[in-house]
Amino acid sequence: MIKADLHLHSNYSDGKYSPEELIIKSKEAGLSAVSITDHDSIDALEEVVDAGGKYNIQVIPGIEFSASLDEREVHIIAYFIDYENDSFLDYVSYLREMRFNRLNEMIKQLNHLDCNIKLESVTDEYPDNIAFGRPHLAAALFREGFVKSYREAFQKFIGDNKPANVKKTNPPVKDIINLISNHRGLSFVAHPGKYFSESFISELIEFGIDGIEVIHPSHSKEDVKYFSDIASEHFLLQSGGSDFHGIDGNDFNNFGNYYVSGDEIENMKRRLF
Repeated sequence: MIKADLHLHSNYSDGKYSPEELIIKSKEAGLSAVSITDHDSIDALEEVVDAGGKYNIQVIPGIEFSASLDEREVHIIAYFIDYENDSFLDYVSYLREMRFNRLNEMIKQLNHLDCNIKLESVTDEYPDNIAFGRPHLAAALFREGFVKSYREAFQKFIGDNKPANVKKTNPPVKDIINLISNHRGLSFVAHPGKYFSESFISELIEFGIDGIEVIHPSHSKEDVKYFSDIASEHFLLQSGGSDFHGIDGNDFNNFGNYYVSGDEIENMKRRLF
């Protein structure tokens, strides 16, 4: 039986491990197919494809976009995207620049709060092409001694509605779904249980979403059945995974235990080809 974890994060976004390290861990966990779905970044894909071949792990190209729907942030995962297309690469570069600008603005806010951290204290720890987010800033705040823990950085400074947080400007979800479709990919709403409503799912279907991430650590058994039923009713594809970042204990408990079968991958391929 193929066990496929189609929601992993590497150190090219907010995960701890390199693409090859994730492949090795996947092999040890009994997985036979994976997708690294870094936030607004495809820079891990070349490495993970090479590592997948080395360790006989099937790799599905993926990326997780942050988008906006009714002033809420929604995450859309793309699979099988044409990630070598120039226009797609330009768009991802634009998103990475937006993330960098937000990081810079949050650092300015922290400085106003007498938390005098420098941009270089965050960025010098990572490659130039990383997609920066709040987790990188939280790690730097902890490393520099401004907070006593990674979690405290969010609780005190950069979490939602905290004094140094700068709201991220995300593209409309309709634009992201169209982008994925125009670049021969499949679009899935990630962990819909976190922001579910009937109207939310209806809007995504109207916009042309291809599938739903049914299996996710945040979903209860009732959620899984509910979203699976919605997918069946509307002829949507199903996906799932552990959303592994390698940051805390729950991550490691989830890894290898949240997956979909090879049938779901074959369904995706049939939809595409």
